[in-house]
Amino acid sequence: MKVDMTSEQLPAPEVIPTELETAPHPEPRFGWTQYAELINGRFAMIGFLSLLLLELLTHQDFFTWLGLR
Repeated sequence: MKVDMTSEQLPAPEVIPTELETAPHPEPRFGWTQYAELINGRFAMIGFLSLLLLELLTHQDFFTWLGLR
């Protein structure tokens, strides 16, 4: 038995959204926002890595390098 389906009867193909379509771009706003926390976290990682590199290169801890010890 042959079933003849027209375009009206065919199911619509499932469209899988990509990551760019599903994630809205955060907008900078004042206050405790997700965007602010994301930026703060990135700067904290950069600062921590910088301190580790400073201690590795100078063979002194941060407080000695500042002159507090």
